[in-house]
Amino acid sequence: MGYDWPMKTYTDLSDITAPLDNPCVTIGNFDGVHLGHQILFSEVMSRAYKRNGTSVAITFNPHPLQVVRPNIGIKLVSNCEQKRELIEIAGLDVLIIIPFTKDFASTTAVDFVDNILINAIGMKELVVGYDYAFGKGRQGDINFLKQQGLEKDFPVSVVEPYYVDGVLASSTKVRELISTGKMRDVKKLLGRHYQIRGEVKKGKQRGGPELGFPTANLHISEEDLCPRIGVYVTQVICDGKCYGGVLNIGYNPTFGDERLSAETHIFDFNEDIYGKPIKINLLRFLRGEKKFTGPQELARQIGRDIKQAREVLEDAQKEILLSCEEKYNS
Repeated sequence: MGYDWPMKTYTDLSDITAPLDNPCVTIGNFDGVHLGHQILFSEVMSRAYKRNGTSVAITFNPHPLQVVRPNIGIKLVSNCEQKRELIEIAGLDVLIIIPFTKDFASTTAVDFVDNILINAIGMKELVVGYDYAFGKGRQGDINFLKQQGLEKDFPVSVVEPYYVDGVLASSTKVRELISTGKMRDVKKLLGRHYQIRGEVKKGKQRGGPELGFPTANLHISEEDLCPRIGVYVTQVICDGKCYGGVLNIGYNPTFGDERLSAETHIFDFNEDIYGKPIKINLLRFLRGEKKFTGPQELARQIGRDIKQAREVLEDAQKEILLSCEEKYNS
């Protein structure tokens, strides 16, 4: 049913006033919505279709670990809005985002099944990942769910782990790859480029006057998942159009800055976009951040970065065209 109309999103269980129509449900944090998650969603949609029912994903905001174990400082691949967008693109009918609080964390697995899955949602079938567990103390593991299904008459399907070139598609692995700048490997697991987004802020305004390369600046919080410090080849999406670019994530040691920033020089672009939202896809890590003797040496290096980035973007475009030719000529 997922492609017939926009996905319905509930942000509180109290908004669900009646059980859904023959819902097939999956539950998870779905951070990054990687290929493993996408296979899970496909299975839910397939089973919902066979029942002439509703495909449903349940997730939580904030991430449960940010509430129950705040000291570990988990950093997420995607924020809640990105996750919602990606789940809608996957084609599900309904997304339920449960506010995760300390009170909710005390919910037992049995109460979750009875009060939320069965009574509130009306679940007819459950699909989960191979390692999923929920409820206080992670009581709701696979064995528990299968036993509940037998007792309460709902089938439980378990989706096996998904590997790409021998690497497990998992949110943990994606975070690790992002933090080390391995963007091509990240793309393999996500099925798309890793993206950062935000509103363009006023920066130091050195890029144009001092270096000859004006930049759009995004604020990056130290609490967010930060890619490896350095320079990247990017695609920049602004006002629905896509441009090439180079991005520097770091502290600008040449100028002695101390605050982490993300500065993007957008190719063939000369518009005032302060205050506008932009999205930046990270294609390739070019080099680490380094301190230069001054603005002139830095400007020369930026020129070399731009030349290399344009070559990478040209090669990427050739790959897209070649794959299209192979697809339609085969």
